[in-house]
Amino acid sequence: MGSEGPSVVTVHVTGFKKFHGVAENPTETIVSNLKAFMQKRGMPKGLVLGSCSVLETAGQGAISPLYQIFQSSVTGPNAEPLSAGRVIWLHLGVNSGATKFAIEQQAVNEATFRCPDEFGWKPQRVPIVPSDGGITRIRETSLPVNNLTKALAKMGYEVILSDDAGRFVCNFVYYHSLRFAEEQGNKSLFVHVPLFLTIDEETQMQFIASLLEVLASLN
Repeated sequence: MGSEGPSVVTVHVTGFKKFHGVAENPTETIVSNLKAFMQKRGMPKGLVLGSCSVLETAGQGAISPLYQIFQSSVTGPNAEPLSAGRVIWLHLGVNSGATKFAIEQQAVNEATFRCPDEFGWKPQRVPIVPSDGGITRIRETSLPVNNLTKALAKMGYEVILSDDAGRFVCNFVYYHSLRFAEEQGNKSLFVHVPLFLTIDEETQMQFIASLLEVLASLN
């Protein structure tokens, strides 16, 4: 056991493009700039920053590339399973009305979009994964979200723990991610961020970097 060396966690990050009512999505900027930002800041010990991908803000439109990201994070180029440490999928979405960061602890098996997504889909009370049962089915992250939230708050960030990721594309992606993570024995987390008008870009970049540090420190 002792010869395995220190535990390494690989974090794959996704954000979203613009969508109705949000012409500039901060998560697209954060995810696009994250690798360069972390290289300059210094990567936390024990953390590997994996893929950083920007998804379409569309339910079905996001799922195909999302599952490609999932598969590539658990299998190597020759379809061989990767076993080098833990994997966490970190998804970022914007809540344009928020004033704080929100750590989302669960997703619901319900798609009820308040407006059409970027591909024109507007489901109402539809189960995201029909084989999981009805729209009341909930999946929770297995990460210690209370500890995560407290640690980030101690660092001075305005951050809350949330049990409602909405019923739009953010919740849609999170539900799929939690389901896949459970199947693979890995972890998934969704974080809502405010607009840059509310919390500036530099602070948001620092927040995500601090979040990565906290994730790397988990046993």
